This record gives sequence, structure tokens and C-alpha cells, in this order.
Amino acid sequence: MQRFLLIGVMLIVMLGAAHWFRHRPLAPAAGVLAIDAPQQVDLGDGTALQRGDVTLRTRAHFEVTARVLSREDYRFDAGASLAPVDLALGWGRMSDSEVLAQITVSQGNRFYYWHVDHFPIPRREIETSSANMHMIPADDGVRRALERVRKGEVVHLEGFLVDASRPDGWRWRTSMSRDDTGNGACELVYVESLAPVDQ
Repeated sequence: MQRFLLIGVMLIVMLGAAHWFRHRPLAPAAGVLAIDAPQQVDLGDGTALQRGDVTLRTRAHFEVTARVLSREDYRFDAGASLAPVDLALGWGRMSDSEVLAQITVSQGNRFYYWHVDHFPIPRREIETSSANMHMIPADDGVRRALERVRKGEVVHLEGFLVDASRPDGWRWRTSMSRDDTGNGACELVYVESLAPVDQ
């Protein structure tokens, strides 16, 4: 019995180490690495996409080049089968290593949190130059690309902001603005393409 317990513990440690190694942070060059804010073209009523029993309603075409401030994987919450990864992304001065060295970033329960002892840039700039985004992979290729994303990496992604719903009444709505904060401020992104950007 103890032998099986030991093997189980060793297996868990090995899996954890492999997960950390695959997602270990990068140390990018200094300076602003992602200059532009996300680009968004609103679509009005949009179109409906079906993913199993989930209907996705496209709200806007969406494109961004941003630095990954943090990533969090989800397996067990209500949205995990649809959006298995959240990426906290930063652009403008929120992609600058010198600024980010003074900001502590974390994620949990589908939220993105930051903390500073002293503001390296104005608070409002932190709020409007970063966001937590729930990533819905359009296909297996995008899913694999999301699995490889690492903190510190600069990525370019394209797709749609979407609202999600199920026949049982479950709803998940996207933010349509980078100016909002708090509950409801996260983007729900149907990702059609994602790739790292060479620095």
C-alpha cells in the first residue's frame, strides 16, 4: 500500500514539474513590446456558432498583440469545457518589463488581480492597458497553441468576442470595452488564430 502511495505522489510531482516546465515564464527584452491596444470591429447582432450544446453569438471581430502577464488553466468550473485557459494580457506600458517588475499579477476564479506598492504608471493606465480574457479555441490547432503559451511571451491572436449560452439558461457574456473593471469586465474570445511574436 505504501509503495502505491509513494508511486502516486511521485507521479503527481512529475506531472506538476512537467506542467511548470512547459509553462515556465520567459524573460523578454526591455521596453514596450506590444504597442497597440486591441482592435475591435463591432458586429451588431453578429452570427451564431454552435459548440456542442453551447451557442456562441459573435459580438465583434477582435485582434490583439499583447504580452502574457499570467495564464490560468481551468478544468472543473462551468466554463472549463468551453474556455480551458484564461490569459491576462497587457499592451502599451503594461508590456514593459520595467513597469511589470513593480506590479504583482495573479489569476483565480476567472479573475485577474494586480497589486502595487507604488504605482509605476497611473492606475487607470494599468486598468485600460490590461485585461483578463477567457480563451475559446476554435479548433484543436488553436487549443494546442494555447497550451504552449507562457507568461512573458508576446502573442498575436485573432477571433471574435462572443456571448455564450446553453438551453438550460446558463449565460456567459463578453465585455465589449477595455475601459471597464471588476465583475463582467473580462473578454470571452473565440480564438481562430494564435501565434507567438518574435522579439
